[in-house]
Amino acid sequence: MTEALLDIQNVTVEYPGHGFRGKPFRALHSVSVDVQKGECVGLVGESGSGKTTLGRAVLGLAPVTEGKVLFRGEDISHANRADRRRLASDIQVVFQDPYTSLNPSLTVEQILSEPLDVRKVPRAESSKRIKDLFDMVRLPADAGNRLPREFSGGQRQRIAIARALALKPALIVCDEPVSALDLSTQARVLELFKDIQEQTQVAYLFVSHDLEVVRHISHRVAVMYRGEIVEFGDGDQVTSQPQHPYTQRLFFAAPVANPKAQALRREERRQLLATQNA
Repeated sequence: MTEALLDIQNVTVEYPGHGFRGKPFRALHSVSVDVQKGECVGLVGESGSGKTTLGRAVLGLAPVTEGKVLFRGEDISHANRADRRRLASDIQVVFQDPYTSLNPSLTVEQILSEPLDVRKVPRAESSKRIKDLFDMVRLPADAGNRLPREFSGGQRQRIAIARALALKPALIVCDEPVSALDLSTQARVLELFKDIQEQTQVAYLFVSHDLEVVRHISHRVAVMYRGEIVEFGDGDQVTSQPQHPYTQRLFFAAPVANPKAQALRREERRQLLATQNA
């Protein structure tokens, strides 16, 4: 196998305690996972499992206490501000809430041109790039002169995706990017992520609490529980035939559209929990 685009090796994230006798809090425990070029690796788990913390560690927003985060072989675990500005061309992020991740006072064109201006991209090239981004994320041609508040939640997330793609990154950390959207909009945005990946070969580290979401988009899936990865493998295998008891509980807790199938899954989950707790 070729060198991984992103290689997270035995990463521990620990936050200092607060107050008298405050004990440090360990959010991640020696976590290892890799992402290949053009691949989507899903991180799935309940709230508090550590999946968002792992994404933040990649972005330099959470302290790496032990271990390494390698990007194209370079250790970026403790990259300084100048290095992070350099890495911004290659590593981008799409946040959960499109309502708060966009500057409400800027037009869409200004939002998309901002990273290009920082990189001193010539105006003509920047204008063409913005037009291409509109086409790529399927926004109307007149979107550039409008403010974020004039768009629906799904459209705002498309704007956020376009902004992340502006500098043609190799990796995008996707932090629950569809959880704030309704189900039909979720499906369309997930298809958009897949289409973009086919076109550009960008890699995703895709964080979600929803096993069905990561099943739909991920090549490989890592299941996180209490700051550790308890199962990691082929996406279809992990999400349809889980081996770890925690992954099995996630599988049976996921809703399905068919009422009879849902009732059967609920009973299977009840039996599983009874067996595991025996």
